[in-house]
Amino acid sequence: MDIYIGNLAWKAKRQDLKDLFEHFGPVEKAFIVRDKRTRKSKGYGFVKMEDPEAAEVAINALNNTLFLERELIVNEAKPRDHDEEE
Repeated sequence: MDIYIGNLAWKAKRQDLKDLFEHFGPVEKAFIVRDKRTRKSKGYGFVKMEDPEAAEVAINALNNTLFLERELIVNEAKPRDHDEEE
């Protein structure tokens, strides 16, 4: 399951996300979205977890909790609507 993590601290790293979510189960991938030009964090990222049940537990446990001095927004990632991009 793909998980969206918003309101990330600017200093957060990919490994920070991976470490945070691995408490709930195996993490396939973790990444922070960055500006293409400056490479600075845009303040959100995604984690992909193998087990949907573990992902649900992680979402419920981590949403609205403090992480690196910021209150996280954590929910299931929604697929992009390509019609909006055109």
